[in-house]
Amino acid sequence: MVPTTIHLMRHGEVHNPAGVLYGRLPGYHLSERGRAMADMVAEHLSGAASAPRRDITVVVASPLQRAQETATPIAAAFGVELRTDPRLIEAGNHFEGKTFGVGDGSLRHPEHWPYLRNPFRPSWGEPYREQADRMLAAVDAARELARGHEAVLVSHQLPVWVTRLAVEKRHLWHDPRRRQCSLASLTTLRFEDDRLVGLGYSEPAASLLPGAATVAGA
Repeated sequence: MVPTTIHLMRHGEVHNPAGVLYGRLPGYHLSERGRAMADMVAEHLSGAASAPRRDITVVVASPLQRAQETATPIAAAFGVELRTDPRLIEAGNHFEGKTFGVGDGSLRHPEHWPYLRNPFRPSWGEPYREQADRMLAAVDAARELARGHEAVLVSHQLPVWVTRLAVEKRHLWHDPRRRQCSLASLTTLRFEDDRLVGLGYSEPAASLLPGAATVAGA
């Protein structure tokens, strides 16, 4: 049996002073802390931070700027090409570009309320099942490229989380507050040939999380 490991990584902290749900909007880059997170994960994976060096031969990122910037130091640390896969992109969301909340946010406007009618699909954006399916297709493609080695796929919180729920055979609707997918975290899938045999979660940049800014669906 051939072992292959896929690390699903959430990007680092984003510069977002307006506090909007930026979704797929262009131009949202990593903050200074976010760049430090990306560097810290690269050091962790490459063995420069006293952890064992990982056998990474493939690095792939969502086309969005924050994911590309997060993946860049990892690809550099292993001397591999940074690939892009559009299937790793953030989930589509009706509230993209808006603040989301009851006070001064979108929820105070009745025209947005119909988008909240079905949290199980969800009605405000790309269905959970579609997200999981495209992410799993990206995992399969990376697994073929890295067969016998390891790959890092840099994506976004919600797509990574629904992928984990899917492989664990749990229902995909969930409480966003309970996602185990912090900034710059790694959700690790271990395969033997084509069979998933293990799943792990780690936070190599945990020391930089206190005080970091997050936005739902980021």
